[in-house]
Amino acid sequence: MEIELQNQEETGRLAKIIGEVAVSCDVLILAGGLGVGKTTLTKGIAVGLGIEKMIKSPTYTIIREYFDGRIPLYHMDLYRVKNEIDELGLDDYFEADGLSVIEWGKFLGECLPKNYVEITLQKSSEETQRVAKFCSVGSKGSDFYQRIQEKCLDC
Repeated sequence: MEIELQNQEETGRLAKIIGEVAVSCDVLILAGGLGVGKTTLTKGIAVGLGIEKMIKSPTYTIIREYFDGRIPLYHMDLYRVKNEIDELGLDDYFEADGLSVIEWGKFLGECLPKNYVEITLQKSSEETQRVAKFCSVGSKGSDFYQRIQEKCLDC
């Protein structure tokens, strides 16, 4: 699936849908260059989960945990820890009772979970426009993707 997002409002609607359909143990990997909106997307996902706290980029903290929503949100940014992934114990998050959202997930390499949805964000011709390309891996990843797709078709 590929979705053209015309502005931040459309990005927010897509993100909210993802949060609404997420269940425990879902993993979402966000890919794309600097400044394409990975953290912005995560903020909207938090809205869909019912999290009211301000979502901050975990660039320097690596992982931020939010427990005040329908399910917990584990927001990770691996940009600065490319070579130390093995030492972080991320598997515990992937199998926990919440949604794991991982920015720069490509740095997981061999530590990628067996099931996930990946969204690659790319800037379009206009500064505020983005293209979101989806792919899923594993049966649970496929289930997560189908929930997103079905809800997107309803909107």
